Amino acid sequence: MAKKPLFVSLDLGTAYTLIYVSKQGIVYNEPSIVAYKIKENKIVAVGEDAYKMIGKANKNLRIVRPMVDGVITDVKATQAQLNHIFAKLRIQQLLKGSVMLLACPSLITDLEKKALEKIAYSLGASKVYIEEEVKMAALGGGVNINSPSGQLIIDMGGGTTDVAVIASGDIVISKSIKIAGNVLNEEILKFVRSQRGMEIGIKTAETVKVKMGSLAKYPDERSMKIYGRDVVSGLPREVEISPQEIREVLKISIAKIIDLTVRVLEETPPELAGDIFRNGITLCGGTALIKGIDKYFGDTMQLPTKIGDQPLLAVINGTKKFEQNIYDQLREESFKQKSNKEF
Repeated sequence: MAKKPLFVSLDLGTAYTLIYVSKQGIVYNEPSIVAYKIKENKIVAVGEDAYKMIGKANKNLRIVRPMVDGVITDVKATQAQLNHIFAKLRIQQLLKGSVMLLACPSLITDLEKKALEKIAYSLGASKVYIEEEVKMAALGGGVNINSPSGQLIIDMGGGTTDVAVIASGDIVISKSIKIAGNVLNEEILKFVRSQRGMEIGIKTAETVKVKMGSLAKYPDERSMKIYGRDVVSGLPREVEISPQEIREVLKISIAKIIDLTVRVLEETPPELAGDIFRNGITLCGGTALIKGIDKYFGDTMQLPTKIGDQPLLAVINGTKKFEQNIYDQLREESFKQKSNKEF
């Protein structure tokens, strides 16, 4: 029996890049950020190290997000980022002849898929598979995707939110919207500027979202002091914001995700809609960690709602669980090729 090729899966998210290697587990989980020295066009930092430079980089540095709204905006930066990561992990040699699974958003075009495949092959892969993130998120979030019973999954990542109905191992219907964690950060930033007259950085906005973002009142609510630059005077200052203010900001964007969910349900076959009424909604992705979001969806949609297992890791955990499926597909392909030759 031929030796199994190494299985590697990647979740190239807008906010985070995650890499899983067979028998080693998740070997990389850091922000999708690359810092370049402009003059030499050379990478000086990737991931956490580059993230720390946001808003603090000097004029000689360029901070790049290779993925925006779930799709590759800079192919060269993505390739350089992955080369840098695999070199740092010292597993470049292991990638030769490997099988790679790439998770992608529902909105991705055939051209963008080809760009992903090209990057994977350049890293040494002998075979590349692409699966939708929402399907992998469902699997990683604890949903039995192979059941004939319909399941409604909402995967809220950094750049996009995917809403899908899954049954019998595949997606029946899915829709995507470019509203997710990054948009929530931007809305908080805009709110502080317009209502408090203070400029803050995107990292501060994200900290506010993570620490006090909620869609329902929670125990020990407290206001939070944040720091920035006064819009009028340009001088440093601080303001205090309350959880209630942030709730109202977040609800505007979350309402658009709920509207998308309603549109998906309107196009769902009646039998599967009946299953969803019983099975409810599963929320995955980093935005699923906002306090009270499951109750908010449940009350608004009048459907039981739960947060999937390890929502931040749902997609990469799903690819891990999908590993055997990939090996099964390879075995089938090999068998067909052998049969055709014999024929």
